[in-house]
Amino acid sequence: MRLFLDTADYDEIRTAVDWGVISGVTTNPTLIARAGQDHETQVKRICQIVGDVSAETVTERKDDLIVEGRRLASWHPNVVVKVASTPDGLAAGKVLAGEGVKINVTLCFTVNQALLAAAIGAYFVSPFVGRLDDIGEDGMQVVRDIVVAYRAQNVQTKVLAASLRHPMHVTEAALAGADVATLPFTVLEQMYKHPLTDAGIERFMADYRKTQEPQPAKR
Repeated sequence: MRLFLDTADYDEIRTAVDWGVISGVTTNPTLIARAGQDHETQVKRICQIVGDVSAETVTERKDDLIVEGRRLASWHPNVVVKVASTPDGLAAGKVLAGEGVKINVTLCFTVNQALLAAAIGAYFVSPFVGRLDDIGEDGMQVVRDIVVAYRAQNVQTKVLAASLRHPMHVTEAALAGADVATLPFTVLEQMYKHPLTDAGIERFMADYRKTQEPQPAKR
């Protein structure tokens, strides 16, 4: 399972790239606004240091979405155009996919929506785990069901588990068979942490320091 960072913060992305553990980024208008940067400038900057970078459309009608999607795709070869799981979003995504643009169908909450994403030739489909959990549904079960349905139908669209809130979500996404998990930087940091790792490093370092202490001369 590939790991993506769900952020538009360049410093966070740069750090994660330096760690060598992420291969893509997902952004949306909220994350771009939070980063306080111009959309095009920031996406282009991110594309310079990492692979697939999802950039989200903000128009709503098919024709407008097609124009906007083409503009986003022109920014950089690494751009993946995000369209919402709506009739207009899917219709525009179908046209763009036919032109060779990679499409990420976002705001997916059911297997049926995922099947529609596959039908238009989407590169990614993004089921939102945390948002389903927020309304009392089992978000990760939807990911599992999409994976099963896709494999049964030999679908090539990749399942990108999104709206992940904690490290256990990442573990569950991997066990569910998701192709990609996108997560906030804080969750990525938490994936490194375990008290036994910290204790082990402390013990190893203490033992090493003992080896550097002067040894009494042999008589």
